[in-house]
Amino acid sequence: MSAIELRAMLELAMVGGFCGALGFWVVSERLTYGAESLSHGLLPGLVLAGLAGAPLLLGAAGGALVAAALIALAARDARVGTDAGTAVAVTGLVGLGALLALVPDSPQRLQELLFGDPLAVSDADLVAAGLLVLAGGGALAALHRPLSASSFDASGAAALGLRPGLVRLALLALLATSVAVAVQGLGALLVLAVLVAPPVAVRRHARTPRAAMLGGAAVAVVAGLAGIQLSALLGIAAGASVALVLCAAAALGALWPRRRPRAEGRPGERSGSRSPAPAAPGCTAGPA
Repeated sequence: MSAIELRAMLELAMVGGFCGALGFWVVSERLTYGAESLSHGLLPGLVLAGLAGAPLLLGAAGGALVAAALIALAARDARVGTDAGTAVAVTGLVGLGALLALVPDSPQRLQELLFGDPLAVSDADLVAAGLLVLAGGGALAALHRPLSASSFDASGAAALGLRPGLVRLALLALLATSVAVAVQGLGALLVLAVLVAPPVAVRRHARTPRAAMLGGAAVAVVAGLAGIQLSALLGIAAGASVALVLCAAAALGALWPRRRPRAEGRPGERSGSRSPAPAAPGCTAGPA
């Protein structure tokens, strides 16, 4: 195994582990369309950074901010609707990014912005991924209980002094940051796979949000390592290989029969006499 492949695996393990855990809340909070829109909408920022010779992470961050602002602005018109406004804004941004990528001075590496190339990660990309795991992981751990409470019972969480709107805003900030970092390896078109595929693979089999997050992180890490190996064996694009393995894991997890929990009760109680705990969003049992 070459040093380039080891670096790619390290990048995918860090980014995939965080995005796989974050993806549980992205799916549970119905932010999948927003994540896709954000990953596609930051394309002009990536292209401009490539043309200017600036770090792609800087372009991705700027593009994500502009995309989020335009999406929010387009969604304000109630006559148009949130989905339609978002679609118009994102389509315009993708078109602008494609137009910029076709200028004569455009470097050839810009094609990697669409489909990614984990084998081309730089030291700066690895540092960014490490910071994402440390800072983002800490933020996600701090938000675990507020997210569980607001997702399970928003009105009850508000009565306890939590602010569901602020919690959701923090989740969106984590989503934008993870997209800006993950796009370096998987590209603007494939980054959604590492956010959505892992939670889809495990959510039917996890009993608590914590278990779903850990399972999603594990699925993303294993899929990243397997994707790099598949790319080396078949001689195909690394980013696309990782995305294919992630999608295969999601399909397998969704189709795999769910294990039924055993009926539990006190001695002398009849089976089924106790009501099960209400399920948390995206899980098969109560929150934890």
